[in-house]
Amino acid sequence: MTDAPVSTGFRAAARRRRLLVLLGQLVILVGFIGTWQIASDTGVVDPLFFGSPTGVVTRLADWFVNGTAYGSFWFQIFVTLEEAAIGFVVGVASGVFMGILLGQVDYLSDVMNPYIKFLNAIPRIVLGSIFVMWLGLGLAAKAILAAVLVFFVVFFNAYQGVRSVDPNLVANIRILGGSRADVIRQVIIPSAMTWIVASLHVALGFSIIGAIVGEILGAQHGLGLVIKTAQNTFDSDGVFGCMFVIGMIVLGVEMLMARIEKRLLAWRKPTSAENIQDV
Repeated sequence: MTDAPVSTGFRAAARRRRLLVLLGQLVILVGFIGTWQIASDTGVVDPLFFGSPTGVVTRLADWFVNGTAYGSFWFQIFVTLEEAAIGFVVGVASGVFMGILLGQVDYLSDVMNPYIKFLNAIPRIVLGSIFVMWLGLGLAAKAILAAVLVFFVVFFNAYQGVRSVDPNLVANIRILGGSRADVIRQVIIPSAMTWIVASLHVALGFSIIGAIVGEILGAQHGLGLVIKTAQNTFDSDGVFGCMFVIGMIVLGVEMLMARIEKRLLAWRKPTSAENIQDV
């Protein structure tokens, strides 16, 4: 009986908090767009270089209805998403594999350490240029660049996650007769999963950045090419419009990633903040 009022009060407080957060987000959004539009209309900023919200909406509407110089705007979005998705999957798979492998084998970790650091130090835009020269203007160059960006983010987290495993758990599995495969499957991967899943949010953004950068360096289709063309023609509304579309895509995929994270880490005790969000 006494728990019901407490639970009801907690849920009401959580709802109020969500409404206040949403209100704050709307105030910031409306204030930013309104200030930008007023500044553009009054000449405080030059619309040629800074664009305007109405100009961005007009440009996006034209692209969605009439397409771009390279075909349908929907197709440009699809190409970029395809490149980012391939890069994300390849980068995550290779990063997790190498992170667990080098985290488990000390000798291999010592051998590969300088090479990993050397490759990680190379500016990604340089790698993108090399990939375009090697593989041309097609999908492969952009997907590989996205995979490289994702790989290092996931690799370092997976490696650190493996290194942070409690050695007592490993010893217990060995005492019970478990093989190395059993240790990896039952201890290493579950223990490192928090680190790996946490890296996926950053890796997701990096996969799209890799695809966009690769398209700007050289492509036949994609949002990066649309941005580059808009930049070359001083179409600031087009540049901001593409930025808006990319941001909305990332937010949508991030929401999906959050749901996947909850399923992968269902065994983990939720934090107080997560409890409030779930109410």
